[in-house]
Amino acid sequence: MGKRKVISEENLSNTILPAGSDVLGIAIQMLGNDRVKVKCQDGHVRLCRIRGKMKRRMWIRNGDIVLVSPWDFQSDTRGDIFWRYRRNQAEWLRQKGYLTMET
Repeated sequence: MGKRKVISEENLSNTILPAGSDVLGIAIQMLGNDRVKVKCQDGHVRLCRIRGKMKRRMWIRNGDIVLVSPWDFQSDTRGDIFWRYRRNQAEWLRQKGYLTMET
């Protein structure tokens, strides 16, 4: 078995925007076991899990801006985190009007 190729955040230049039912949110509490409590823009506080693809590539801390995909069932209380924005990307989202909540 070879080593895993870890992609650094500095190499990522494109910004993923919310599409469909995706919601922007702020990580407010780390709960352990790859779970995070997220305050979303639609007013719900969701218990979100970090997708397996992201677990070891991107570290999420309190106050980070994340992109959440609500579950089909329990959509008001549960979701998956599939992207974390860097600081410069979060500022760009604020300037363009995608992010209206304050951290």
